[in-house]
Amino acid sequence: MIKSFEQIKRYFSHDIGIDLGTANTLVYLHGKGIVINEPSVVAVNQKTGRVVAVGADAKQMLGRTPGHIIAIRPLVDGVISDFEVTEEMITYLINKAQKGNKKLLGPRVVVGVPSGITNVETRAVRDAAKNAGTSEVHIVEEPMAAAIGMRLPVLEPCGNMVIDIGGGTADIAVISLGGVVCSKNLRIAGDKLNNDIISYVRSEFKILIGEKTAENIKIKIGAIIPGGGLREASIKGRDLVSGLPREVVMTDSDIREAISQSINTLIEGVKEVLETTPPEVLSDVMQRGIYLSGGGALILGLAEIIAEYTKMTVHIAPDPLTAVCRGTGIILENMEKFKDVLIVNEDELPPKK
Repeated sequence: MIKSFEQIKRYFSHDIGIDLGTANTLVYLHGKGIVINEPSVVAVNQKTGRVVAVGADAKQMLGRTPGHIIAIRPLVDGVISDFEVTEEMITYLINKAQKGNKKLLGPRVVVGVPSGITNVETRAVRDAAKNAGTSEVHIVEEPMAAAIGMRLPVLEPCGNMVIDIGGGTADIAVISLGGVVCSKNLRIAGDKLNNDIISYVRSEFKILIGEKTAENIKIKIGAIIPGGGLREASIKGRDLVSGLPREVVMTDSDIREAISQSINTLIEGVKEVLETTPPEVLSDVMQRGIYLSGGGALILGLAEIIAEYTKMTVHIAPDPLTAVCRGTGIILENMEKFKDVLIVNEDELPPKK
C-alpha cells in the first residue's frame, strides 16, 4: 500500500534536483535532465523591494545598475547569506523548470550543499526550499552528489576521493559505504581566484577591474603550469593614478603568479585530508585515483599539479560543471537506494529515550 501511495505522490508531483551554487545554480527535472543552468544572482529594486531579474538577466546587471537597483548574490561561500532573496530565486527556478506543467502537489526536491555546513545553514536551505512551494526537501553534500554523478561506487566498501571546486568553496572528501570518511571545506574556489586576479592587477598594473573582467581573463588564459606557448589577453579598467580608462595586456604567467598562493592552499588541504584518511581507504584511493569536479576542474594544469604533488592519478569528471546536479538526479531516480547518503533532518529523528 505504501509503495502504491508513493507512486501516486510521484504521479501528482515533479522530482527536481538543485545544485545550489555560489556562482551558478543548476536544476535537474526528472525525465528531462538538466533544464536550467543560470548564475546565482538576483536583481532587486530597493524602492519597491521587488525582484527585477533572476539568473542570467541579473548577472548582466552586476556592476551596471542605477542606485536603486542592486544585483545580489544571495549565496556566499556556498551558504545562504540572504534568506528572502534565496527563497525568491529558488521559487523562480522551480517555476521555470516546471514551465506551466505544474502538478497537483509541490515538487520533491534534492538540494546539494557544501560539506561541513552547520545545522543552522542546512535548516536555512531546507526552509528556503519549503517556502518556495516544495512538498519534500532532501539535502545532500556536494562531494557525495558529485561522486554519484560521476557513477563512482559510493555505496561499496571502497574509498573514493572527490575534489569539488565550485564558485565559493572547494570540497575535498573521501567517501566510502555511502558516507564521508573525512573531508575539508576550503574557501578557495572560483570567487577567491577572481579576487586574487583583481588584487594582482591593482598592485602590479595600478588598474581597477571588476569581478566579471577577472573571471573572463581567468577562463581565457588561466593556466597553472606553463606550456603550449604564450597566452595573453588585453583587459580594460580604471587607472588608479589618473582615474581614466586604460588597457593593459596580461599573460598566463601573470595569472599563475596571481593565483599561486590560493592553489598552494588548496593542495595543502588535499594533503591534510590524505593525512587523516584511514590506511585501508587510502590504499583504495591510491589505486582508483582522485576525481575532480566543479568549474575549478577546468583550470588548465590543476589536475597535473595535484597528480604531481600526491603521486596519484587525477581524473577530471566528464562535464565537471554538471556533476553535482547529475548526482541529485540519480538520487531522485533511486531514492530508496541512496536514502542513507542524504543529510538527516533533525526533526525526523526519533525522540531520545
